[in-house]
Amino acid sequence: MRPFGGGFWDGETPGLGPAHLACRCLLAETEAGLVLVDTGFGLEDVNRPVPRLSRAFLLADRIHLEADETAVSRLRSLGFDPADVRHIVMTHLDFDHAGGLTDFPRAEVHVHAAELALARRREGAVARNRYRPAQLAHPMREYSAPGAPWFGLPTIRGLHGLPPSIFLVPLPGHTGGHCGVALETGDGWVLHAGDAVFMHSELEEPLRMPPLASAYANFMQVSREARLQSRRMLRTLAREHGDEVTILCTHDPSLPPGAERRVVSGEGLRKR
Repeated sequence: MRPFGGGFWDGETPGLGPAHLACRCLLAETEAGLVLVDTGFGLEDVNRPVPRLSRAFLLADRIHLEADETAVSRLRSLGFDPADVRHIVMTHLDFDHAGGLTDFPRAEVHVHAAELALARRREGAVARNRYRPAQLAHPMREYSAPGAPWFGLPTIRGLHGLPPSIFLVPLPGHTGGHCGVALETGDGWVLHAGDAVFMHSELEEPLRMPPLASAYANFMQVSREARLQSRRMLRTLAREHGDEVTILCTHDPSLPPGAERRVVSGEGLRKR
């Protein structure tokens, strides 16, 4: 996404020109097959942006839709068969996270039950624009039963067909059923925190957040109190267990310092 405002959005781009915002997904190779965390925009979004996407968000976020940047295309470019994606675990169902679901018709999709209920109801103007029915036609498994705590955070475990080292971490506020997704790598943990934080700098001391990113987070949140509490939990996790857990978010264009130790980028995978 390329909204005008430069560094006031992404903390990096000079001036007030187009910022650079990512829609970061994760691909994991597991004993259960390939697992995606979120999907970003999909091929159908590229081919038919309206009505799959809201005109308001297309314009405001200046969404650049390119087929070769979709998850399914990136998978092929890395030498993987998209048909081997067996599972997709969703942080939440916003349009910029769920657009690629229709590119993986054989995958089993896992989501917090509260998030799926909100996406189906689409109550209010923001919900109607963020949850897009054409993107969400894929059948989904929903979960709500609490599991054992993880580094002091709540969890939802037992995702059907997935290894126990992959589970949901409820982080509500941005949406009512928003979750992080935890994955054990063999060299520590990775937590894809979705939109619970907009930039990795929110986890640093002192906390920093570009002003337009902050305004956008406030506009999209369903509960400010819950969102800030989720951020506090992530800050505590980063402070007390940063050597054991790498925390990622969706929209920061850069990986946090040290993330390469546990997360291999697409460029790195090409060189395997």
